[in-house]
Amino acid sequence: MKHWNGMSIQNRWVYFIAAIIIMTAGLASRTYGAVLPDWVQEHFGDALWAGMIYFGVRMVCIHSNRARALWGSVTFSWMIEFSQLIQTPWLNNLRSTLLGALILGRGFLFMDLIRYLIGILCVYLIDRFILSKMMRL
Repeated sequence: MKHWNGMSIQNRWVYFIAAIIIMTAGLASRTYGAVLPDWVQEHFGDALWAGMIYFGVRMVCIHSNRARALWGSVTFSWMIEFSQLIQTPWLNNLRSTLLGALILGRGFLFMDLIRYLIGILCVYLIDRFILSKMMRL
């Protein structure tokens, strides 16, 4: 087991800030969707949500490798999407709230699985080629 040190705490902050930035961009894509191109409005929110999940996994599992974070994020995101096939009153009531809809979604869409995968792959590449170099400074 690896111990916490200054570098891992600093790296956690980098991933936390990245997750907050992605979350803000995702919420903005929903809030200001009317002024964005249709394809951005349609696809970016879900891709950014999945990217936020990736950075959250990296923040929590700081000593795990990127590949595990990638597949863990894809698995988690897809499980959330497939859970939308479960239609029970209590779960539908939860999904009808703003927070429930943001976290759990409302209805299954195959296209969301693709959006999640693309979003996670994009932030994985950002992590691998940009953030990893920044954190070595």
